[in-house]
Amino acid sequence: PEYETKDTDILAAFRVTPQPGVPPEEAGAAVAAESSTGTWTTVWTDGLTSLDRYKGRCYEIEPVPGEENQFIAYVAYPLDLFEEGSVTNMFTSIVGNVFGFKALRALRLEDLRIPVAYVKTFQGPPHGIQVERDKLNKYGRPLLGCTIKPKLGLSAKNYGRAVYECL
Repeated sequence: PEYETKDTDILAAFRVTPQPGVPPEEAGAAVAAESSTGTWTTVWTDGLTSLDRYKGRCYEIEPVPGEENQFIAYVAYPLDLFEEGSVTNMFTSIVGNVFGFKALRALRLEDLRIPVAYVKTFQGPPHGIQVERDKLNKYGRPLLGCTIKPKLGLSAKNYGRAVYECL
């Protein structure tokens, strides 16, 4: 790994458990590739553009103390890889289908650093909490947004009761 991170890179730390026979460096590189521009197979569109400026890079890998065959793979992603202001786009790329990657026995995202340059692309809500409270005429208590569990099977009466209890 010969990459120096930039202040604008999104940095991720993955706990990686490679399959038997897969070197940790190869596992780290595979995570970086699969979670950015790479894929598990060759596709004809690969030759149509240079993806070098978009690819994730595993810049460091270290063993997890006291854990056999577990490593922390540090991956840097360039901001150009992500749509501005989209948490969904960022997480879909970083923690999308890479978790089903066959070269790994286990994978877990341990840490994520989002640079200020990317955070600034998020506009936030169009108005503040006071406007929401005024619309709802609810003051002096927390506002709640959730999915009632179980999602299926409750009668209308019990669903309403659960919602009422949350408020």
